[in-house]
Amino acid sequence: MDIEKRIQGLRDRLQYIQDIFGAKENANIQLLQSKLNDFLEREQTASQSEKSKQLSALEDLFEFLERKLERDLTPMDKVRIVRHPQRICLKDILENVYDNYTELGGQDEYNIDPSMIIARAYITRRVGGKVYNQPVMVIGQEKGHGQEFRNGGSVKPWGNAKALHYMKVAETENIPIHTYVFTPGAFPIEDNPGAAQQIARNLYEMAGLTVPVITCISEGGSGGAEAIALADHRMMFSHGYYSVISPEGAAAIEGRLRSGERATPELIESCARKLKMTAEDNRVMGYVDQILGEPALGARPNHYDFFKLLRQEVIRATDSVVLNVKGWRFFRAMTLSSRRARKKGKSAEDIYVRWSLSSRAKERLVWRRYQRFRRMSLKAYMDVTPFSERANNVLGELWWDIYSFFKYDFMRKHQKKISGVMEEIGGEIQVVKDKFSAPLEWMRKLAGAGSTEAVVTETEKSLTELSCWDEGSCELGNGSYYVSPQAREDRAVTCPNAATHGCVDLWAPDLFGDFAGVCSTCGHHFRMEYQWYLHNVFDQESIYEFSRNIESGNPLSFDGLDAKLEQAKAKTGKKCACTTFEARIHGVNCVVAMLMADFRGGSVGAAEGEKFIRAAERARKKHYPFIAYVHGTAGIRIQEGVNGVIQMPRCTMAVRRYIEAGGLYLVLYDTNSYAGPVASFLGCSPYQFAVRSANIGFAGRGVIKETTGLDIPPNYHDVHQALSRGHVQGIWDRREIRKNLHQALLTMGGRNLYYR
Repeated sequence: MDIEKRIQGLRDRLQYIQDIFGAKENANIQLLQSKLNDFLEREQTASQSEKSKQLSALEDLFEFLERKLERDLTPMDKVRIVRHPQRICLKDILENVYDNYTELGGQDEYNIDPSMIIARAYITRRVGGKVYNQPVMVIGQEKGHGQEFRNGGSVKPWGNAKALHYMKVAETENIPIHTYVFTPGAFPIEDNPGAAQQIARNLYEMAGLTVPVITCISEGGSGGAEAIALADHRMMFSHGYYSVISPEGAAAIEGRLRSGERATPELIESCARKLKMTAEDNRVMGYVDQILGEPALGARPNHYDFFKLLRQEVIRATDSVVLNVKGWRFFRAMTLSSRRARKKGKSAEDIYVRWSLSSRAKERLVWRRYQRFRRMSLKAYMDVTPFSERANNVLGELWWDIYSFFKYDFMRKHQKKISGVMEEIGGEIQVVKDKFSAPLEWMRKLAGAGSTEAVVTETEKSLTELSCWDEGSCELGNGSYYVSPQAREDRAVTCPNAATHGCVDLWAPDLFGDFAGVCSTCGHHFRMEYQWYLHNVFDQESIYEFSRNIESGNPLSFDGLDAKLEQAKAKTGKKCACTTFEARIHGVNCVVAMLMADFRGGSVGAAEGEKFIRAAERARKKHYPFIAYVHGTAGIRIQEGVNGVIQMPRCTMAVRRYIEAGGLYLVLYDTNSYAGPVASFLGCSPYQFAVRSANIGFAGRGVIKETTGLDIPPNYHDVHQALSRGHVQGIWDRREIRKNLHQALLTMGGRNLYYR
C-alpha cells in the first residue's frame, strides 16, 4: 500500500511538472518520464525491498531535477504554477498556519460568494511560561483545488462587500487583519453593488482602517487583488505574480485580437516577461516588502515547512507594524529585525507583542500607511520641471500653508473673539465718521448738487434698449466661444436613435456648434472634444494649469510604448492623459483634474496618478472644491504594469485625505469610463454625475464575455443603468454642466470650503 502511494505521488509530481512547463521540450522532464516508465515496467518482477530501494532513488532524482528545473522557470511558468489545482489555497493556510479558526459568512458552496473566505482565527504564543491567544481576522480569495463553485478566486461584487464588512468588524474589535490574495481578477459584472464601485469602496475604507493589515500575494490580478491588498506590509510568495492584467489579456491587447481569436503562446510568454510581474520584479520596484521563498516549483499542500515559514513571517510582520507605531518597542523591534537572531533560530513567537492599538497609535498607523503608498512609483514618470519653477512651487506651497493656517485654523478658532473686537472697533469708527461727515453733507446740500443727470441717463437706457426676457438668459456659457472641428465639416449627421425616435438629420455646423453636440429631437449626446468643456464650463480666462511638466514615461521599457507616447504627445500637445488646473465657476475657485480620452484613451499610469494626487493635495491645502472631469478613460495603462495599477490605492488615499479634511470631491463622467480608475479614485466619490450618453463600468462587453461567458445587453453600461444601480447620483445635459456644477458647489461637500 505504501509503495502504491509513493508511486502515485511520483506520477502526480511528474504530471505537475508537465503542466507547469506545458508543451516545452525539456531534457530533464523527459529523463524523469523515462526513469518512471522503466521503474513501472520492472515493478511487477521486483521484490518489495527492491521496489522500495528503487523508489527512494527515483524520489531523490525527482528532488534533484525539480531543483534544476526551478532555475528554468519563466514568468509564464510561474503563472501556470499559481493557477494549478495543486497550488496551496487559503483553506490550506488556515489549517496549517493558524491554531484555530471559524469560517464566517457561509461555508463552501453555501456562501454568499464561495470565492471569498472570511475566518476569525487565533495565533497562540507561549512566551515566558505564559500562553497568549491573539485573535486575527483572515480574509482572502479562495480557489480551492479545482472546485468549480470557487469560480477560480474571481470574486463577485458582493464577495468584496463581505470582505469589507468583516474588515470593519476587525476594526471595531481592534484586531489585525491578514489578507491572502489568490485571484486572477474580479468578476466583472455591474449587478449591485457593482464590481468597480465595490472595489472603490474597499480601497477607500482600507485606506483609513485603524488596525494593522498584512497581505500575502500568490496570484495578484489587477483590481481584484487591490480590493483586499491595501496593506501596511505586503509580502509575496516567490512563485507568485502581481500584475495589472493577465498575460493572456495583455497579449490580446498587444496583438489587437478580435473576438474569438486566441493569442499565440509566444506572444503570451513575451507579455508575461515584459509586464515584470514576478515577486523579484515587484520587490525591486518597491511594491512588495519581502519575498517568501517557496519550495522548488512552488508550494503545494504537503509542504509543511513552508507553512511554518509563512506563520513565522506573518507573525513577524504583524509585530513589526504594531511596534512601529507604538511607544514601547526598542528591544523587541531590534530583535525582530535582527538577521543574527534569525540565524540563531530565534522565532517570532518567542517575543510577545500586544496587537491592540491605542488611539494615538492608530493615528500614526494610518498616517504611515498614507506616506508609504505616497512614496511608491515616484521614479515611474518623468518630471522635467525647471529648478526655478520647482523652487517657486515650494515657496508657493509654504505661503499657502501659512495662509491656510491663519485663515482656516487660527481665524476660525478665534472667530468669535476677533469678530467681537472688530464689531466694537467698527462701531467706534462709525461714530467718528458721522461726526466729521455731517458738515460736509450740509455743504453739499447747499450747493444743490445732485446726480440727476446719471438717473436720467439710466432711465433713458432702460426705455430704449432691448432687455433680456429672463435673468441670465443673455449669457451663453461663460461668455467665451469654442468652435468644434466637427462643426467645420459640411455634412449631415444621422442620430443613432433615428430609427426608434424619428430624429431628423442635422447639419454638422448646427449640431456641433449651436446645439453643443446634442440631438435636437431625442437629446442624444454626440462626443465633443475636451476643449469644449474648458471653454464653456469655467469662467473665461480663469484657468491656470499646474504640474504641467510631469510626463508619461516607459518604466518597464515595454516594446513600442515609447513610440505610442510620442505619437500621443504630438497629437494632443500634452505630456500625459491628465491635465490639472485651477479655475473658477461663477467666481467660485476650484481645482480640476481632467482625464483626456484623446491621450492613449485616457489611460492612467504613474504620471497621471502623480498629477491627480498633487491636485487633491492642492485642493486640500487651498480649501478649494476638487472636481474630477473624466472626458474618457480606458483604465490603467497596462504597459506600465504594477506602476499603473498601484495608482488605484495611491490616488484613493489622497482623495480620502482630502474628503476627511472637509472638502468636496465631485466626479463627472463623459463618453466612456472603465476599469481601474472607476474602481478606485473615481468610484469612491460620494458625488458622481454623468453626462447623458456616457458609459460607465468595470470591463467592456468583450472582456465580460471572455472571462464570464455572459452575454450582456447593449445598454449594460449605459448611464441610465448606472443611475438605477446607484453608481451615479444624476445625469446631466451637456449644455447645463456649468449651471449644475455651480449648484453642486453651493449645496454639497464638507465643512472646510471657504466660500460657504
